[in-house]
Amino acid sequence: MSYTNFVKAAEAQVLINTPDVLFIDCSFALNDKEWGRKEYEKSHIPGALYADLDKDLSGAIIAGVTGRHPLPEKRDLEATFSAWGIAPTTQVVAYDAGAGFMAAARLWWLLKWAGHEQVAVLDGGKKVWAEKGFPLESGVVTPEAATFTAHFNDSLLATAEEVMKATEKHGSCVIDSRTADRYAGQNETIDPVAGHIPEAISRPFNANITPEGIVAGQEAVRGYFAADFAKEDVIFYCGSGVTAAFNVLLSAYAGYPSPKLYAGSWSEWITDPGRPVAIGA
Repeated sequence: MSYTNFVKAAEAQVLINTPDVLFIDCSFALNDKEWGRKEYEKSHIPGALYADLDKDLSGAIIAGVTGRHPLPEKRDLEATFSAWGIAPTTQVVAYDAGAGFMAAARLWWLLKWAGHEQVAVLDGGKKVWAEKGFPLESGVVTPEAATFTAHFNDSLLATAEEVMKATEKHGSCVIDSRTADRYAGQNETIDPVAGHIPEAISRPFNANITPEGIVAGQEAVRGYFAADFAKEDVIFYCGSGVTAAFNVLLSAYAGYPSPKLYAGSWSEWITDPGRPVAIGA
């Protein structure tokens, strides 16, 4: 069976040590960039590799040009996936310390962009996995390389120029995935400029995570985005293109057609002082 959006812990645990299944731990903390790797070394799903958001899942930052987590160069991403042993038939299960937004969904999106469909995010991440008593191990896993041939689908991407045009076009839908306070410009602790892209609507990435740390049911998520996908040109963004990928994942889970991701997101948008900024809810 192929998993392409979320996979439940009970479903995933039977895949341990299964040929052509690869678990990848993407746990990361913005305020402590070594935390995720240290946590991985202490305990991870058996056989899992570690993917670092900054080093593996992002490209080089160019001051005044890119956002905080620019996309990797295509050739670099292809080389990374090959080094990890991702072959055409590999089922990838990405997970992190929580529900999948930091940064399992980023890996999910990158693999989709590269043309690999068999990738899913572990619902509830390592937290729920551990709560269910499923096995964990320590140490570092060395991958066996394979040949990953990417088929990049750039139609999944939106540029800053396309976002600008979408905000000026009747019927388009630009969605800010950050928390509501950051959208309103009330609590900006990460980026140097507060606010949001004018005409963008707020759909916080964490609105569909239950108190138990898993995603809400498909019908609930479908209803959450219903008015948005009734429009054209749905584009998601966040602070740096990471948590917006979680909203893209949620939309796939809900059965909607693939939206676009403005990967540079807010941290790229504000590098150009000529781009407009809005404040308030």
